[in-house]
Amino acid sequence: MTAEEHAEQVKAELRNTWLPLIYRDRVLQMRTRSYHFGPLPKKPVVTIQHTLLGVELKMGRRRLLCPDLATARYLAILARAGCEDVAVPYDITKTSQLADELESSWHRMLLLVDRNAATESDRFRSRVHGLLIAKLRAEVAAAGSGTKVPEFKQITKQRAK
Repeated sequence: MTAEEHAEQVKAELRNTWLPLIYRDRVLQMRTRSYHFGPLPKKPVVTIQHTLLGVELKMGRRRLLCPDLATARYLAILARAGCEDVAVPYDITKTSQLADELESSWHRMLLLVDRNAATESDRFRSRVHGLLIAKLRAEVAAAGSGTKVPEFKQITKQRAK
């Protein structure tokens, strides 16, 4: 099998736990705000750091302040994939569960590649990883990053006199 066939097989095995599918169907369906990482390195090393100022997301030499750990975990997965523009849930109570799902999908994808291509070389597995991450990045970019400012729908009642 070629690397492309392995990548398609992993994507097919993930079915509804494929990360861009979770992003499109779960995240973009709720009220979100857009987040722009700026230019990311080709293979960003992303770490979450707890500092005196709060939680920071460190990508190479850049540090981004995050409001809480759940948001940092959520953004870390999308930064590892190399997505420059993403949607962040406005409701912080939903962010932790979505971060769990995205992390689970990410690690499951990497484990499936290692399991399906166990007899192949490290270089081949790295190529399959790269192909899957490129597909993931393209699908998240195609789904969009939501609105710049969250939409507030206010219904007001006017009293008749």
